[in-house]
Amino acid sequence: MQHPFYGFVIKATGLLTIVFGIHLALLHFLGFPLFENKIILSYTVNLLLVIGVFGLLYMLRDKYKSQLGFLFLAGSVLKFAVFFIVFYPFYKQDNVITKLEFASFFVPYVVGLILETLSLGKWLNKIDE
Repeated sequence: MQHPFYGFVIKATGLLTIVFGIHLALLHFLGFPLFENKIILSYTVNLLLVIGVFGLLYMLRDKYKSQLGFLFLAGSVLKFAVFFIVFYPFYKQDNVITKLEFASFFVPYVVGLILETLSLGKWLNKIDE
């Protein structure tokens, strides 16, 4: 049986790689520049944050079982803090956040959040059994 954390890392890496490829294909198809708006950094940072938050929750699952929901929310706050520290100043340089800049961060963020939420929900249900 595969370790839940390693399985999650493989799923997260695979899913975000596929979404990144689709994102680049759509940008190419629509005639937009492929590697602008810190898209590579955004996918990388979001992947690392999703893996980090999941890993932290996995390590704390026994000691803080009843607080895991709050710790998950703290992980979301961390992700927003990283956005405002790393990406927001770059995106706001011209006082306008374009749809492409927004999508460069938001697409991997949402995909990671959905995967993390579904995986944690499935995993937490197994803990209660």
